[in-house]
Amino acid sequence: MSSFGTYLVGFLILILGLGLAAYLLNVPAMWIAVGAIILVGIGVLSATTRGKMKDPPAPPSA
Repeated sequence: MSSFGTYLVGFLILILGLGLAAYLLNVPAMWIAVGAIILVGIGVLSATTRGKMKDPPAPPSA
C-alpha cells in the first residue's frame, strides 16, 4: 500500500474514534457528520501534500 493510502487509512481510523467519542458524549448526529466531512477533507489535503513526489532535479546545462 502506498504512503498515501496508509495515511488515509490511519486518518479514517482517527475520524471513527473521534466520532464514537462524540456519540458517547451525546453530540447531535448532524454535528458528528459535519465534523467527519471536514476531517476527511483535511485528511485528503494533508495526505496529498505528504505523499507528493518531489520533481527530480534538472540535468545541468552545458
